[in-house]
Amino acid sequence: MEWNLRRMESELRQINPDLLQPSKSFKKPSSGTVTINVGGYLYAAQRHTLVKHPGSLLEEMASGKRPVQHVDSMGNAFIDRDGPVFRHVLNFLRLGELVLPDDFKEIGLLRREAEFYRLPELAEAAQEWEQQLASQREPAFLEVTDSHDRSHGLKVYCSEPSFIEKVKARLVQISKSRLDGFPEEFEVSSNVIQFRHFIKSEMGSRLVLKEDSTFLCTLECLKLETVMLALKGGFRLLTSLDSSRGSVVQCEALHFVK
Repeated sequence: MEWNLRRMESELRQINPDLLQPSKSFKKPSSGTVTINVGGYLYAAQRHTLVKHPGSLLEEMASGKRPVQHVDSMGNAFIDRDGPVFRHVLNFLRLGELVLPDDFKEIGLLRREAEFYRLPELAEAAQEWEQQLASQREPAFLEVTDSHDRSHGLKVYCSEPSFIEKVKARLVQISKSRLDGFPEEFEVSSNVIQFRHFIKSEMGSRLVLKEDSTFLCTLECLKLETVMLALKGGFRLLTSLDSSRGSVVQCEALHFVK
């Protein structure tokens, strides 16, 4: 086996002596093509593409103004950043505009990568893309209803299932010093949870706020926690509050939109 490997290496060297040598593309200003290893992903680009934005990190590296600090096993310049997202950074340099798929979910990460590479134009384009997407998104509705009847309890409906998951992630049930997670009996669907009571058939069972270790003793406490999560999540209260009814937790129905 060892002899076969040596023979293959010898034959490769005869075909192309530079094939098994470390890449020197960054070290040769005359080389038109540059290979970069970004987070384990190899990218090849024309040198003139990388130097399009003076003052950027890539321009300084490709022009030789900034020495290459790290290389991979093949001698390619190595940048310890997100590899897949760099594809969109490179395409921005090539096209002069930001083009992303409609289902792109990492716009925040792309904006941070643009700041790292010192590409303010890309960061601004990413922010504009995010704002445009938000304006086209259908509004999310949230309804919190409290019948003040223990048999019905508190009902939370949201057209955005991710908010329901946030509420569930905030709460945990404790019984006999044991963490049971979110009670399945309160789950109606991916859009609805309904809290009919706090004490299960097992004595001593209580709902607790994660991280705070605070017991939720009443439906009012749970309602207030849901309202706080909604406001922090960007929801806007639509319900007109009646000052004669007291605090927000006294309202039988609260409606939010985002």
